[in-house]
Amino acid sequence: MNNQTIYAMDLLNQLLEIDPNYIMIGFIAFFFSLEQLLKSPFNFKKRINHLFQNVLFQMILIGLNIFFVTFQVFSIEWFNSHQIGLLYLIELPIWAKLLISVALYDITAYWIHRGTHKIPLLWRFHRVHHSDISMDSSTVFRFHPIELILVFGIGNILTAAIFGTDVFTMALYYFVLYLFFFIEHANLKYPTWLNSSLGMIFVMPDHHRVHHQQDQFYTDSNYADIFIIWDRIFGTFKMMPKAEMKYGLVEFKEERKQTFLYLIKSPFINIKRISSKEK
Repeated sequence: MNNQTIYAMDLLNQLLEIDPNYIMIGFIAFFFSLEQLLKSPFNFKKRINHLFQNVLFQMILIGLNIFFVTFQVFSIEWFNSHQIGLLYLIELPIWAKLLISVALYDITAYWIHRGTHKIPLLWRFHRVHHSDISMDSSTVFRFHPIELILVFGIGNILTAAIFGTDVFTMALYYFVLYLFFFIEHANLKYPTWLNSSLGMIFVMPDHHRVHHQQDQFYTDSNYADIFIIWDRIFGTFKMMPKAEMKYGLVEFKEERKQTFLYLIKSPFINIKRISSKEK
């Protein structure tokens, strides 16, 4: 590597060494503040209570991550030490490996995400995220801890086992993922030209808003987190007018069903899915 590459890698390494919890705090402070200061496309009430309920999910995850991240890192480093994975079969420039590794983590997440919509048991946990009828930047936190740890966390281990990705590129993937998550969920107005430019490759807010639409025809689409090309390639890409969008799941519309305690226990409750046309 030349000096410029070494310097850039050192800067990237310093960035990725920042505690992810601090990154999340910085992102939520920035995007939530913008939502209060700027005109938003959707008008929601009780924003502080909504933020509080969603932050509780993140607090639980922080505690669980102390144990699970250690297991995740140990597993991936074991695969790397034994040079297990397809990336060990070819020589790649460092930047190419970084980009490809992020894309590989992302395409694995695409298929797992798609599975959480199609497999009833997994949907019970994933619907916690989709239950939010007033989506904003704090919705990034609204994931059931069991889903994140047992489904998406194990997905990273599988990615390393199959492709040979490492812990460093996983950290890079998560940094990019967090940024995209907050941009996609934030209740902010974005230029429509993004959809026909960057939106040809990357997930734009209007893409992900469709994914949170009440109508299951649209909910079961746009599964990608970073690269929308996965949805375009595999036939799960959909769009709809922003003015027609209604967030959440009809069966979670009651105020008591939007609370942290109810949502945490909801995967263990038999809740019939209600079509938006039946409401």
